Amino acid sequence: MASFAEIEAAAVHLLGSREALAARLVKPEPPESLAMIGDDRYLSVMCRRIFRAGLTHRLVDARWPAFEIAFADFDPATVAALTDDELKRLATDESLIRHKKKIAAVRSNAQAIGALIEEFGAFGVWLADWEDDEIIDLWLELKQRFVQLGGQSGPRFLRMIGKDTFLLTDWVAQAMTYWGVADGKLHTKAGVRAAQARFNDWQAETGRPMCQLSQILAFSISKKTGSA
Repeated sequence: MASFAEIEAAAVHLLGSREALAARLVKPEPPESLAMIGDDRYLSVMCRRIFRAGLTHRLVDARWPAFEIAFADFDPATVAALTDDELKRLATDESLIRHKKKIAAVRSNAQAIGALIEEFGAFGVWLADWEDDEIIDLWLELKQRFVQLGGQSGPRFLRMIGKDTFLLTDWVAQAMTYWGVADGKLHTKAGVRAAQARFNDWQAETGRPMCQLSQILAFSISKKTGSA
């Protein structure tokens, strides 16, 4: 089984230099910054991630200004109060992406965020309290509390808003198998738990955030990877 130093050395070799690797790595937001982000921004990014699933990011991002207008800048209380008739109208709005289930998910998720606001004062406060070494439990919470945040959508939402998390993309899974640190069953419950333990060890070893560890893993076998 390879050490993470070997894995990182392979990524440096493929990308050409340590500087080139560093330029590709994302940086997570500190907990205090996450706690200060507005609830409306969390709802907006969450819904944008949901609409991105299965569609090109460019298409969704081009339509997002229209979504901001249609959903009152994603104010959770306003969106949570939308009626069924209003949702039906939005689902036929040609300026938006006409996907009934995803349009309905916006209201459901605004209501779920509202419940967390009532309990914790702000969605960001709830989010910031999760420790990196238990990040997969946050994935499960997102899946249980929100609509259409299962699979890769929950972790990718966290990456979009700056919460430190690793991703188990195909590239990351292939790299973990290649380096002998996983048995290819990373998408089972036991496999995800094992991956969390492995990332915890690597974080203690390197001092790097989880997001950079998973990126380096992906880059260690290909320089053409997307988000990892």
